[in-house]
Amino acid sequence: MTATPNPVQWQRFTPLQQAVRTCLMVLCVAGVVLSARHIEIIPEFLLDAPEQMQDLFERMWPIDFHHYAGGVHDALVDTLHIATLGTLMALVFAVPLGVLSTHRLVPWSAINWFARLLLVASRSVNSLIWALLFVGIFGPGSLAGTAAIAMRSIGFMGKLIGEALEECDHKPVQALQAVGASWSSVLLKSYWPQVQPSFWSVLLFRWDINIRESAVLGLVGAGGIGMALDTAMNLFRWEQVSLILLSIFVIVLAVELMVTQIRKRVL
Repeated sequence: MTATPNPVQWQRFTPLQQAVRTCLMVLCVAGVVLSARHIEIIPEFLLDAPEQMQDLFERMWPIDFHHYAGGVHDALVDTLHIATLGTLMALVFAVPLGVLSTHRLVPWSAINWFARLLLVASRSVNSLIWALLFVGIFGPGSLAGTAAIAMRSIGFMGKLIGEALEECDHKPVQALQAVGASWSSVLLKSYWPQVQPSFWSVLLFRWDINIRESAVLGLVGAGGIGMALDTAMNLFRWEQVSLILLSIFVIVLAVELMVTQIRKRVL
């Protein structure tokens, strides 16, 4: 009588992989515990949070719609202007920096790295930090907010444009270079048709983001709807706060729908 062979036991992870996963889970739990201890979470405040939230919502109702014409509309329009002008200003600088960061178009490593350094410096600083800086330079108002949006957007748009240029098919480029086309002709006739969808996608996507970011820059004095929100909160006019929050939600939703429709038609 032949002996029955032992069945093979399948394991998803090897013992070493299982040990590594266990160590990572322990480190994650330890990190969460240490973070909770350092930010000083007070249990009493957590237990009282539902009641405070209910009280806040009661103060914010009913919404003061009569305040829209006099205190919200102009600030909301300023927010749209800040986001739009800041995006266009960023585009003026992002396209040249994106081109300079591309080794295919500018075959000098020093220039490539310098352009990438500027792009990294732009996007590594948050919009609110840029806004605080420009408020100190230009004073409170929409100019500071526009400059902050532009500075933050340069790095984002320039990086994506540069990556799109790097990923272009090189065969059309070589064909134009073989017949003696100039650098500008190669850029416009070979690279631009390939990066055009990415260009419009990046532009619309960044404008959509800037609408959201410009809505809060007013909290540090950089103009827009955020200044109206900060004023209403400081004066404890919660019915106006609810109106402003609703207005921000509606305009962000409307811009999202509009950008989606534009992308369908353009791309």
